[in-house]
Amino acid sequence: MRSTQWADAPEVSLKNTEWLKTLWPYLMEYKGRVLLAALCLVAAKTASVSMPFALKHLVDGLAGNDNPLQAEELWLWFPLGLLLAYGSVRLLSVLMGEIRDVLFGRVTERAMRRMALKVFKHLHQLSLDYHLSRQTGALQRDIERGTNGISFLMRFVIFNILPTFLELGMVIILLLINYPPYFALITLIAVVSYVMYTARVTEWRTEYVRQANKMDSKTHARALDSLLNYETVKYFSAEVREAKDYDESLASWEHARRKNRLTLFALNSGQATIISVAMTLMLSLSAYYVLEGTMTVGDFTLMNAFMFQLFTPLSFLGFVYREVKASLASIEQMLALLKEQPSVANNGKTELNTQQAAIEFKSLSFSYQKERSILNDLSFTIQAGKRTAVVGSSGAGKSTLTKLLFRFYDKNSGEILLNGHEIETLSLDSLRKHIGVVPQDTVLFNDTLKNNLLYAAPNANEEELTRVIDMAQLQNFIDQCPDGLDTVVGERGLKLSGGEKQRLAIARMLLKKPAIMVFDEATSSLDSRTERNINTAIKAVSAGHTSLIIAHRLSTITDADNIVVIDQGAVVEQGKHQELLSRKGHYYQLWQAQKDDALIDN
Repeated sequence: MRSTQWADAPEVSLKNTEWLKTLWPYLMEYKGRVLLAALCLVAAKTASVSMPFALKHLVDGLAGNDNPLQAEELWLWFPLGLLLAYGSVRLLSVLMGEIRDVLFGRVTERAMRRMALKVFKHLHQLSLDYHLSRQTGALQRDIERGTNGISFLMRFVIFNILPTFLELGMVIILLLINYPPYFALITLIAVVSYVMYTARVTEWRTEYVRQANKMDSKTHARALDSLLNYETVKYFSAEVREAKDYDESLASWEHARRKNRLTLFALNSGQATIISVAMTLMLSLSAYYVLEGTMTVGDFTLMNAFMFQLFTPLSFLGFVYREVKASLASIEQMLALLKEQPSVANNGKTELNTQQAAIEFKSLSFSYQKERSILNDLSFTIQAGKRTAVVGSSGAGKSTLTKLLFRFYDKNSGEILLNGHEIETLSLDSLRKHIGVVPQDTVLFNDTLKNNLLYAAPNANEEELTRVIDMAQLQNFIDQCPDGLDTVVGERGLKLSGGEKQRLAIARMLLKKPAIMVFDEATSSLDSRTERNINTAIKAVSAGHTSLIIAHRLSTITDADNIVVIDQGAVVEQGKHQELLSRKGHYYQLWQAQKDDALIDN
């Protein structure tokens, strides 16, 4: 069974005001819109509270006079005016709410955009080791839920929870002024009981929401991981196994969702009980006062309208509070991403500007884990404008050098000097602009050949594009594609062969025109003839540029200015090809082994 574990972001417990501090700058970006939306909110709530009073006077006016003539006069004037007033305030309440939503919609959408962009940029600032321990599907899911949670918080907390309490306060004050205090007391007790019950039960069930979210992320990550490795699944006829593993993830998600649903039932049932008891008491008390003669039928109608008007937003408040807690649980992971700090700090201030770069590795030591050392007191120099090759057995630390030079990782000890500058004193952007890398495993964007090439230099012209295509021996391949440079390469470039991807990567690096060229086994997937042609082109284009070649095939680096042999993370030999052969040391043994392998293959 394939593992689904990945390094989770640190658990984040949001304080009550932390979400507001996070979102406050986005609210202040549109102060005018927020103010107008708030005014529309007050107008809508004022109109809403006045509707039951208009209804009361309308009912009393219709039922309060038995004289036919006077009733006719009342029908012509008084009830008609009240009907128009009632319709107007209802329209005003709805219209102000709609205008509020339109005004505030842009604030919400801009906040979602800003936050999503902030997380996206932050993820690109994090170090390679972080991304190697995460699963893309889970990250994507966390960001998606987090931005949706932010939208909910901004729209409903600011314009639903706070307004609901404003309306409740207005209703309680009006009841105290116009009616016996029992009505206000029942209302207050019901509201306090409802809020306390909702808060306590929601806090209890929030953990189940978190579990459901976590299982949702894991399930999504499992599906994405399986689909991205479609060919591997087919190689090992593992469709049934993958479906079984995916179903196990879905079962865990189903279990978490079931707990979530059962706790929701407990919450909704308790809320409905509180509302029903309060409404029964209010209406019973109103009926008693009507029968006693101290209240009119209009007052009874007003109480009934107030109860529906009061407990409808209160019921909605329960929903909003539940969703707010769920939204906070959803954005916890996204905010946790923002709390992640890159292991490679960008503290360098020096800006590098050169076309002739000399590199010196001095007493360099490095390990990915403390238990296993990769580089041990390694030292050698790459002269400016010279081609230096690094060779050695697998696991000797060759490719690690390129990662340290590019500052994907920071060394444990020693120095890496570029034109005499320790690379940690250089800004990351300045350092990386001067280095072009052709990696061992080329990954392309799901875009056209042309756009993948132009990724290195978006403003390159057609002449520059044609030149690097010729250098990388790509023209014949492009001519064979029906859409030419507009051919889409597929996700991660899977529509291309390994050799085609490497040639594309070489052309892309050449288009960058870096001062330092790094080739990490860049021709390992090419046939011998194409390899010779590309090596000739690489030699021509790298003339005058500092070049670091990580090589597996020794035949490709026989003309290098210097060959550095690494064994167990340390330099054991260096020199030119013939010089190293004459020593009959490590290099000689590697050369003989490859010659023997070539004879066996033939």
